[in-house]
Amino acid sequence: MDDFLKEFFPKVYRRKQEHLHETDYCKYDDQILTLFTSSLYFAGLVSTFAASYVTRSYGRRISIIVGSISFFLGAIFNASAVNISMLIIGRILLGVGIGFGNQSVPLYLSEISPPKIRGAVNQLFQLTTCLGILIAYLINYGTEKIHPWGWRLSLGLATVPAVLMFVGGLFLPETPNSLVEQGRLEEGRKVLEKIRGTMRVEAEFEDLIEASKAAQAIKHPFKNLLKRKNRPQLIIGGLAIPAFQQLTGMNSILFYAPVIFQSLGFGSGAALYSSVITGVALVLGALISMSLVDKFGRRAFFLEAGAEMIIYMIAVSITLALRFGEGKTLPKGIGAFLVVIICLFVLAYGRSWGPLGWLVPSELFPLETRSAGQSLVVCVNLFFTALIAQCFLVSLCHLKYGIFLVFCGLICIMSSFIFFLLPETKQVPIEEVYLLWHSHWFWKRIVGDEYQSNVNPGELGRKTEV
Repeated sequence: MDDFLKEFFPKVYRRKQEHLHETDYCKYDDQILTLFTSSLYFAGLVSTFAASYVTRSYGRRISIIVGSISFFLGAIFNASAVNISMLIIGRILLGVGIGFGNQSVPLYLSEISPPKIRGAVNQLFQLTTCLGILIAYLINYGTEKIHPWGWRLSLGLATVPAVLMFVGGLFLPETPNSLVEQGRLEEGRKVLEKIRGTMRVEAEFEDLIEASKAAQAIKHPFKNLLKRKNRPQLIIGGLAIPAFQQLTGMNSILFYAPVIFQSLGFGSGAALYSSVITGVALVLGALISMSLVDKFGRRAFFLEAGAEMIIYMIAVSITLALRFGEGKTLPKGIGAFLVVIICLFVLAYGRSWGPLGWLVPSELFPLETRSAGQSLVVCVNLFFTALIAQCFLVSLCHLKYGIFLVFCGLICIMSSFIFFLLPETKQVPIEEVYLLWHSHWFWKRIVGDEYQSNVNPGELGRKTEV
């Protein structure tokens, strides 16, 4: 918003008003401006380690409440900011909220839901994130017209979801897994009976107790992640998928959707309007994935959407190479084509790497390393989020349309990784996912025979059937 730029980034505002050749791709290349964006993600990265301890020791619910308090304070700081320091402090507090929220919410959803609908329930996390992004775009579109304090209202309204998150956290039941992990067995069984709607939970409750005993035997869960038996979870769930999720280039488009559209020649209001359209596409993608992922599986969504995203990135690159960068506003037809292509890219991401980037890692880790594993997922995700946020605008300035070809090549690599190395976890009970590694062509050579004595031929099939 112009009022926001005038207040805190006057150099960027002046550059934005100039229609010079060198500013087509570079008008927003400002490291303080990108630090304002990425400071949130660096704070989330650091705070996720504290969140891991809180989540494991005191429960998923407490971690959600701590995150909501930090969100609220961050929104207050940002709305009342009178200098850059206050803005960045506010962003850091928001980042702490993200560290706690991203650590606890995917775990909570995975543990509270039955196996047959775990994928759909877990994707409520991504769906509501997408709805939040869309609502934020709509708020920005409305508050942009309020001069000169509309940006304060926009940032201050973040207190509303923070309050909802806090109140919701007060009334949520703790997960049975967490209660058993804390030694509160009777409470854990009652919650399990309540959320399953039946008293016949003996088998699942025994699985939780066994998993909890194994978890309590692990004194150093982060160190345990490095063991051979946990190597597939570490590589796929802890490192590759959260990194790949950001390397699709999607968050760059979401962070800077208004900026990108303004750089492409749209006016300020039109840029925010175009961002609303991409927000709608993200929500639609999440709804599609949520309704169909437990039917078609995780791999199918990763691979089909990956092929689409490659095509769309090539289309954007070619269009910009031919028609952009000469200091002229893009023709309306070309601009509309780019908006459509970007929306299709967002739709593909929104049903694949967006939701599945959180769902699949939360399914892979056994209870003894689940909290530590989720911390690693959040840490890697936020590190690459911050890295992309900090580097995208300067890369757009120097690489121009080539930045989209870089993302295209990365999507090719990550799709190949999924095709060869990720087994299907659809409808597999969360405490039995480890059995998949022993039947996988590659991972069975890595994990060795540590669990082999417990794995009988056909056991996974029978358990999943039950």
